[in-house]
Amino acid sequence: MKREIISTKDGSKTIHLPEINESYHSVHGALQEAKHVFIQWGWETLQTHHYKILEIGFGSGLNTILSLIESEKNNVKVDYTGLEAFPISDEEILALDYKSIAEIKPYSNLFDAIHEAKWNEPVKITPNFSLTKIHQSIADYTPEKLQFNLIYFDAFGPRVQPEMWTFEVFQKMYNALASNGILVTYCAKGEVRRNLLKLGFEVKKVAGPPGKREMIWAKKT
Repeated sequence: MKREIISTKDGSKTIHLPEINESYHSVHGALQEAKHVFIQWGWETLQTHHYKILEIGFGSGLNTILSLIESEKNNVKVDYTGLEAFPISDEEILALDYKSIAEIKPYSNLFDAIHEAKWNEPVKITPNFSLTKIHQSIADYTPEKLQFNLIYFDAFGPRVQPEMWTFEVFQKMYNALASNGILVTYCAKGEVRRNLLKLGFEVKKVAGPPGKREMIWAKKT
């Protein structure tokens, strides 16, 4: 499927798939969305000395580098697992030009290290930040139970990837989270919220990023 690089409204870029009219990040602002959904409502609401993060949809590595920056700024340990069925190319990484973003620029070498890390094995990016990139689909991936305390659910939307948003998938997420673990996603669809509630999550609809009224924050109780 054809992929193209486009600019979003905050000046940062993303990958767009014209055949299905879907983008890796919000066209209203790729950087703004990542920071709002995953850092503000994920990272900052957990507040722990050891983050054990699972990202569904590793994609461009934007959420990963933002989390690594938080790890560096706050001197906290992170074990980060990124699941991706269709890794992007070196050319696409270069064209996205995330290393030119002001807050990422000082960490350019670490952004390179994220993308140079081998797949399917843990790699130390910094003394505090360990990364495991898993080249696998969600259908074939079953995380260990109670392994994570924060999940960034950043798959393509239910309109184009309904198989990523099923009760069965969120059952895996629930099982993978430790008690009081948090799941955040930009999606706010009623069916997603109902599935999370059925599984036993405490679910809140909170203010979404620019261009989106609401998003979902969920806690395993």
